[in-house]
Amino acid sequence: MVANFVLLLTAGVLIGCGVYLLLERAMTKMLMGLLIAGNGANLLLLTAGGGAGAPPIAGRDTTLTEVDADPLAQAMILTAIVISMAMTAFILALAFRQYRYRTADVISDDAEDKEVAARPTTASAAPDHDASDDPDTGRITDRGDDFGPESFEAPVKEDTP
Repeated sequence: MVANFVLLLTAGVLIGCGVYLLLERAMTKMLMGLLIAGNGANLLLLTAGGGAGAPPIAGRDTTLTEVDADPLAQAMILTAIVISMAMTAFILALAFRQYRYRTADVISDDAEDKEVAARPTTASAAPDHDASDDPDTGRITDRGDDFGPESFEAPVKEDTP
């Protein structure tokens, strides 16, 4: 099989541009990068499917070429195009909604992520730390919480006649 270098180069450029746009901070650029990378993947699948050939029909007597076309790559690309169309409609709806509420689409850093990154690495600073745990090692101590079936309220029993 001889691959078309121009198609491979175009697929690589599309995927590269899509990844570059995915790494941007603007949401619309990220979403457009996702669409462009998807188109590059479709082109790569088409190239990997091989060259043109006779239609893959069972029981066909006359052949235009010696080789049948690979129907799997074409079916996968057709499915990907339909999914990409639906995703494009969803992205346009998101972009319109974002434009209606605010025009700036740059995604800022989350304040909670900054707090988590600034937290000390000791075991006592872990989010699942219990006040009764050892502050140095974070291990459970014998003075742990009084929590278990015996600490629950007793069930209400109705008087039956």
